Amino acid sequence: MKTLVIVTHPNIEGSNWNKAWVEELQKHNEFTIHQLYKTYPDEKIDVAKEQQLLESHDRIIFQYPFYWYSSPPLLKKWFDQVLQYGWAYGPDGSKTKGKEIGVAISTYGTEASYQHSGSNQFTIQELLRPIEALAKFISATYLPHFSLNDASNVTAERLAKSSKDYIQHLKSVKPAMVHS
Repeated sequence: MKTLVIVTHPNIEGSNWNKAWVEELQKHNEFTIHQLYKTYPDEKIDVAKEQQLLESHDRIIFQYPFYWYSSPPLLKKWFDQVLQYGWAYGPDGSKTKGKEIGVAISTYGTEASYQHSGSNQFTIQELLRPIEALAKFISATYLPHFSLNDASNVTAERLAKSSKDYIQHLKSVKPAMVHS
């Protein structure tokens, strides 16, 4: 299975977690790493190139820092421009059908803050529902997410463990059984 990791961090060099995850990904040949802010510093997306990249992979992972309960602006722009009617959805839009889509995020908040009783009042899974809905809308399968909470609490040990856990997640994650 060919896996594409679309990294969307506006300042990857200033990031502890996302930068460490990218460095760990680079040690494994089975992952294609695509950094949107480095590829498109002017934010002018080459839609045909992006669509071709998606077509050549079975699994797409969106990796980004989770802030304001959403993705960085360039990833939203990427969704708007790349996942086009007639290509990803609609009568003739079948290019993403059967692909697997997942998310890997880092959060500033603690795990406890992402509970119904926590300061955010919603779980990470609930807050990621728009990505899950996007996957379903384009006939892809949504994968369980990977997250690291409390990103402000960085230690070398925690960084190393998180990077290894991330790779293990990418290698072993399977679609969740959904009961409607």
